[in-house]
Amino acid sequence: MSPLAFVLTLSCYRRWPSRFSTPYSHNLLVLFSSTATTITPPNGKESPSSGPAPPPIRVALTESTGRAVFATRRIGAGDTIHTAKPIVSHPSLSAITTVCYFCLKKINAVTASQSQGVSFCSENCKESSKVFYDVEKKADWLAFDDYCRTQGLKYPLLVKRLACMVISGAAPAGILDILQPANLTQGMILKMEEGFHLLRNALVKANIGDEHMSFLTKQWYTDVLARIRINAFRIELAAGVYEDLLSLASASIEAEAAVGNAIYMLPSFYNHDCDPNTHIVWIENADAKLKALRDIDEGIPRLRMKLVVGNVVGEELRICYIDASMSCDARESLLSQGFGFKCNCLRCMSGD
Repeated sequence: MSPLAFVLTLSCYRRWPSRFSTPYSHNLLVLFSSTATTITPPNGKESPSSGPAPPPIRVALTESTGRAVFATRRIGAGDTIHTAKPIVSHPSLSAITTVCYFCLKKINAVTASQSQGVSFCSENCKESSKVFYDVEKKADWLAFDDYCRTQGLKYPLLVKRLACMVISGAAPAGILDILQPANLTQGMILKMEEGFHLLRNALVKANIGDEHMSFLTKQWYTDVLARIRINAFRIELAAGVYEDLLSLASASIEAEAAVGNAIYMLPSFYNHDCDPNTHIVWIENADAKLKALRDIDEGIPRLRMKLVVGNVVGEELRICYIDASMSCDARESLLSQGFGFKCNCLRCMSGD
């Protein structure tokens, strides 16, 4: 069984502890180096015979922060740590006509392949989209899309696409169960009900059989939205290939307007820091690149974390969930309201 398959199997019977609190079980240790993604070798070349190398990281449960990602060897500044394909993605409604409906790549009107009002950047993406689009195109989404547009909502679009993937048999209904959910108030849950009914009604009117929609309950809808709420990434395509640190650090700031949102498995395991050592960037589509912003060592004493079972590992890799250029008070407010935690990084502790 592959490491990623092991993690997905684990999620079927045990929910992962919060990334921001002490884990509730001291008997569980999950430690693996993912083989689901690739890295850029030090020499910039990949051996045809060896195939993609596993990234220099492992995921572990710690006593202080729950799940976290750690370096297993030295990583140089600017190195690609790993790449990641989305579990599910969806273009922004404002970008539907300008990006690929599958990979979110900017569309070339000359080479684009069109299908019922949406476009694909290639025949390969059009074929790959069948995991959701064969179901999706049977329904009338006008009311659902209008609801999202008028309410300024983006995450229900990801739920819609995931529901179509589950109906088509391309994904299990609990594929996101491994991710940490947001804490939803009763008021928030009540506001989600309209979206749930619009989604289900669209599929019912499309004559999708009950046997294919037994998973699609109000509980499933709100549970998925709770996970998407704090694990979704806003996709901003960089204008070029950012390999140097200066360009890499400013890539997300100088990027074009967001083209959509996506959920990933491994990138969702990264904890937050207002002075991160890792950066996530999208070059031309929704495939993410995790790159080192500075040299990262296998083990730095002050940054070593104690695992649940008492072992130690190397430096933790962290990304910034928000705009790190904001003031300390603004960052604290946004992290508290949007992600439900108080940041205790060195910058915030010093009031920077």
